[in-house]
Amino acid sequence: MAVAQVSDYVNIRKKPNENAEQLGKLYSNSVATVIRKKGDWYKVKSGSVVGYVKSDFVVVGDEDLVKSVGVQIAKVNTTTLKVRSKASQKSEVLTLVPDGEELEVASMKAYDDGWVKVTVDDGKGYVSSDYVDISREYTYAESKAEEEARLAIEQARLEAEEAARRAQEEAANSASSSGTSSQSTSSSTGTGSSSSTGTSSSSGTSSAPAVSSTSGSGQSVVNYASQFLGYPYVYGGSSLTGGTDCSGFVMSVYAHFGVSLPHSSSALRSVGYAVSYDSMQPGDILCYSGHVAIYAGGNTVIHASNPADGIKYTSPANYRPVLAVRRIF
Repeated sequence: MAVAQVSDYVNIRKKPNENAEQLGKLYSNSVATVIRKKGDWYKVKSGSVVGYVKSDFVVVGDEDLVKSVGVQIAKVNTTTLKVRSKASQKSEVLTLVPDGEELEVASMKAYDDGWVKVTVDDGKGYVSSDYVDISREYTYAESKAEEEARLAIEQARLEAEEAARRAQEEAANSASSSGTSSQSTSSSTGTGSSSSTGTSSSSGTSSAPAVSSTSGSGQSVVNYASQFLGYPYVYGGSSLTGGTDCSGFVMSVYAHFGVSLPHSSSALRSVGYAVSYDSMQPGDILCYSGHVAIYAGGNTVIHASNPADGIKYTSPANYRPVLAVRRIF
């Protein structure tokens, strides 16, 4: 395995030549499988990309480094898994996790005793090793086509938001002009009728229309989600007012905007498209180990947290390790 060790990324090229066609990018701490070495270059496969990287920018054969850049995952393989406060069947149940969910492994030290320490929204807990499958996940290269598609989606989103902003400004200016015109007409004709005065007053004081809650912008998603602060957390639920769990909350908020998302925190790590943590914007979905939230801006998330707190804000956004950031709009 090769691990990229660069400030940002290293290009994967079609041939072992710095002037050769670029096929993709291997970002820092992303991994690739080495096929062979040719001079100062490695031929590698990472994700869907097969090509050459300069040996100066990757570390090969360092098992400890490979382990450190991967995230160890415990995937639930039973209908409902109990996460306990201690490595004992008699200890308190912290939370329940459904089949197929993925939890980040915090420690494998107790594995031989039948327990795995995992990260959940309530902190750290233990699950029986009989009911999870352990694997390690890595970040792989992004092909040139994948990068272009991602950037095109991002550009389209920015253009749509700019068009919506301009439309809102034009509507506000139009309303203001209409009000001024009506007032001038009423004054010059001297009618003074209640009908004219009423129309003039209504037009002159109208404010810019609010952005529709279904406009599909990230901020509108946050605005809508914020209406449900304080409502209860219910495991397996998806009702924003009657009770929902974390993935049900994200699913139901986005359903309001016509977007169908899965009721699974692990499945939500594959929706939309990936953005970096440093590029987060309101409305982005933050994926943690066994948990998801919506970024609300200001280094804060809104989420269905746990049975004790319900739907609430939490800051900072990385109050626990962030596994992925996904953008829908």
